[in-house]
Amino acid sequence: MLKRLHLLVLLPFLSLSSLSLGADAIGGAVEQQATNWSAIIMFLIFVAFTLGITVWSSRRTRSAADYYAAGGGITGFQNGLAIAGDYMSAASFLGISGLVYLSGFDGLIYSIGFLVGWPLILFMIAERLRNLGKFTFADVASYRLGQTQIRTLSAVGSLCVVSLYLIAQMVGSGKLIQLLFGLPYDYAVVLVGILMVLYVTMGGMLATTWVQIIKAVLLLSGASFMALMVLVHVGFDMGNLFLQATEVHEKGIAIMAPGGLISDPVSAISLGIALMFGTAGLPHILMRFFTVADAREARKSVFYATGFIGYFYILTFIIGFGAIVLVSTNSEFLNEAGALIGGNNMAAIHLSKAVGGDWFLGFISAVAFATILAVVSGLALAGASAVSHDLYANVFRPDASDEDEVRVSKVTTLLLGVIAIGLGILFEEQNIAFMVGLAFAIAASTNFPVLFLSMYWQRLTTRGAMIGGWLGLLTAVSLVILGPIVWVDILGNESAVFPYKYPALFSVIVAFAGIWYFSVSDKSAAGAQEREKFDQQFVRSHTGLGAAQAADH
Repeated sequence: MLKRLHLLVLLPFLSLSSLSLGADAIGGAVEQQATNWSAIIMFLIFVAFTLGITVWSSRRTRSAADYYAAGGGITGFQNGLAIAGDYMSAASFLGISGLVYLSGFDGLIYSIGFLVGWPLILFMIAERLRNLGKFTFADVASYRLGQTQIRTLSAVGSLCVVSLYLIAQMVGSGKLIQLLFGLPYDYAVVLVGILMVLYVTMGGMLATTWVQIIKAVLLLSGASFMALMVLVHVGFDMGNLFLQATEVHEKGIAIMAPGGLISDPVSAISLGIALMFGTAGLPHILMRFFTVADAREARKSVFYATGFIGYFYILTFIIGFGAIVLVSTNSEFLNEAGALIGGNNMAAIHLSKAVGGDWFLGFISAVAFATILAVVSGLALAGASAVSHDLYANVFRPDASDEDEVRVSKVTTLLLGVIAIGLGILFEEQNIAFMVGLAFAIAASTNFPVLFLSMYWQRLTTRGAMIGGWLGLLTAVSLVILGPIVWVDILGNESAVFPYKYPALFSVIVAFAGIWYFSVSDKSAAGAQEREKFDQQFVRSHTGLGAAQAADH
């Protein structure tokens, strides 16, 4: 009983989710499989359809507001699907079902643990963000603070997050396509890079959002079919499913008990903080709240996204147990040693063939790859916006026109695409799993504290936000370098200077403490004026008055 209570207390923090699971997908070498033509045909259909939408979107994208925020015309339901699409990554789908396949009940804890925390954070941010901002979260963070300093800090934080996350996604796409499609690694990286640039430069946020929505619908549909077929197999009796799983799994009844994967509470809590606060600091997630018409639709976005993601994680739980019953007992999916061909992350892929044949295997493989395509498009748009909107149009060229700003954004997207392809190929053989964790840690330690306190704490000043934000960023980067993944695994030292893999617990505290101390000790006239502007910001954040004109502040 005490053990279960302990787990419930830790539940919000026990969130491996796609972060650490995704690490498996990009951390090591994979073996290229036979060419999967059904998957390739399915993927080409997806690409043709989404490119058609991109052309349609390009005809509707005329202004900077259309390009960055889809003209504010996305509904809460559509935006909820798009946010869910960002979450339901290939790593989540393959990794969580693989974890359930490996460890049973613990997979459910890890999959829903993260879900407990992030809606609360996003509910606190979504409405105020929509009322105060225009295109990027820097609009909000700099509302009453120094424009140049805060936008520069926010842009640097965004570009760090986008770059690290983008490279990890590119390497993951290459590895995944070797496994699922049987095509060479370089082809996948170049293909993803070209499509990413096309989606973003031609269709902007409207095309990126619809690509995300289509992918989310396809993924939910495919996962629902797999879960349904598993339930048909066991006569819609979950008890029967669990019974059959315990009879064939090597751990037996132990897969129904929690606690097998919890070995280091500090790392679990630190990772949980990175995922919850980091998600609320990811620039491509925050941008989505500017695509809806008002604060009410922003709230609805979080509500729908939570429902879709919760449903998806339940499906992965059924799929994982279904794989134990239907895949682990079928020699077609096992190698000579009795392990899954391609590793445990292939449990869902093998199950798709077991319940739906070759064409459904192709469908699921294509959807898994499409998830990466959708995520990198959102990342590229967020990175380009940080350069064109925050730096170019608000720091270096305040008199730039909308056309100039969009042009810079498209050029930046092209450069990001070229850089991502180059680094994706360069890092093929490297262990870059730390990049995902570092991206979340920076988002949690730099973007989130500055954004959150700018909306909720009257005493925040530019000095406090700048020093605390930079301290959070530098601490996160330093602790990752000194930690086990880089210091030991990559640099080859015997032991790590910093003992934990995930630094967010420490770097977030440093950021908040730094912001607090250097704000309350700020006695300058500028600081006093910034505090006085809080009441005006507070009214607008709650009422939305003036939000329609969208902030030329």
